[in-house]
Order: sequence, then C-alpha cells, then structure tokens
Amino acid sequence: MNIQSTINKDVFIPRNERMVVAVEVQRRKKKRMSFFSPGSKGDYATFICVSVTNTRPHQLLISKVKRFSGSLAFTRTSQWTVEQLRQVNGINPNKDSPEFDLVFVNAVDQWVGSSAAEKCIFVQILYRACQTYWEGKAGSLVKASRRGSHQDGAAGPNESPTGPSSGTVKARRKSFVAPRPPEFINCPSKLTADSSSMNLFIYRCKAFFNHMKKKMAANQRTSQNRVHQIKVALGERGDKLTVAEDKTLGLVHTAQQLADIAHKMALKYAK
Repeated sequence: MNIQSTINKDVFIPRNERMVVAVEVQRRKKKRMSFFSPGSKGDYATFICVSVTNTRPHQLLISKVKRFSGSLAFTRTSQWTVEQLRQVNGINPNKDSPEFDLVFVNAVDQWVGSSAAEKCIFVQILYRACQTYWEGKAGSLVKASRRGSHQDGAAGPNESPTGPSSGTVKARRKSFVAPRPPEFINCPSKLTADSSSMNLFIYRCKAFFNHMKKKMAANQRTSQNRVHQIKVALGERGDKLTVAEDKTLGLVHTAQQLADIAHKMALKYAK
C-alpha cells in the first residue's frame, strides 16, 4: 500500500470522504515561531490533499495532513472548502517546477513539492476537480432559481402576472450571482486549458521514476553506511586481535623465560 492509499484509509475514509490527490510539500519560507509557542513536536512530513465528500451535495475540500517523526499515524491539521480557495499560483508558466502557492480567504501558503511532476499532477487534478465542482454547483443554482421563479410567477385565475410577484422574480434574477471558481495563474496550459489524460499519465510516470530514483539513492546510502559500519567493526576487531596477539606473544616469551630459569635451577640442584 502506497502512502496516498494509507492517508486515504486513515484520514478520509473514516470521515466519509474520498481523497482525490495528495502531494508531499515543504514550506518555501519557514514560519516565524511564536514566543509563546508551547514547543515543537519535532520533524514532520506535510501533505496537501484534495478530497470529496461521499454525501450529497458533494463538497470539495483541501486539507493539510501531517505525520510527525516517530509516528505512523497521519493527522489532519487544517481544512478548507473549495469556496475558500481564491487562487492557485504555479509560479512559473514556462516550465515544470515544484513551487506553488495556495491563496485562501484567510491564509496564503507557499509550498515546494517533493518533485515538479508530483506538483503538476496535483495542480492538474485540482483544476479538473474545481471545474467539475463549480459547473455542478452553477447548474444546481440555476435550477433552483428557475424553480423559484416558476413558483412566484404562477398567476391564479383572478390574478394578473404583472403584480408584486413580478418584481420579486426580477429582484431574484438580479441577485443571482454565478459561483466563482478559484483562479489558476502562472500554470502551464497543459495543466489547465490544454490538460489531457496523456499529460497526467506522463507526469505519473515521471513521479514514479523520481520516486524510484530517490529510493535507490536512499538504499545506496544505506548500503554505503552499512559497508562503512562493517569496515569500522572489522577494523576495531582487527585492532583487538592485534592487541590480543601481542599479549599472547608476551606471555609466551615470559613463559619461555620461566622455563629456562626452572631448567637451570634443576641442573644446579642436581649437581
């Protein structure tokens, strides 16, 4: 089970949600610690996740999930609805880069993804999810407005359709404002306007190869550390054997001297 499946199982499924995408991130700028902070919990890994509720009407949510060092559990520390998301900034529209910003109503987060490919996967899926969500929401609001106008505009047999209800319908139509999706800026068009399943497949392949490359590098470092530890252990054992060998030679020499002395004394007393 990969890490995204684990996050979905541990954090979102128990809350009747389904995770759509997640990306591991680090802050581009460290936040200044408060003087009254109760203390840090140590190092941790941070993931920005997009999820959808299973209950209708569906809600699109953006969550911040952390896993602290020394723990296998994932903890959701922050959550926003897509209505609170104002802007997604891809930083550089001309090339794939791991940096991106998320601007909410009450927060601005500046992130660096673990790789450019994983950030691009996150942005492309988030863009598609936002488009689908806002189109569905706009359609439902239009239907509700039409249903209300039919109810208010229906005239009875002795009523004129140009009565006070007509003004109410016009006021409702004027007050209707289409939902505004978040703005995606500085993002390559292949992630938004020209996004396709092929682009997503290519980024998934790149992310997989990057992950395998990092894993192989980590395994190589582990092997090198292990070899170094073995060399150090063998060196220490060799030093101990050398010391033991020197002591043994010293004891043999001493024993030979004692044997010679005992032999001379035996010859002396024999005469």
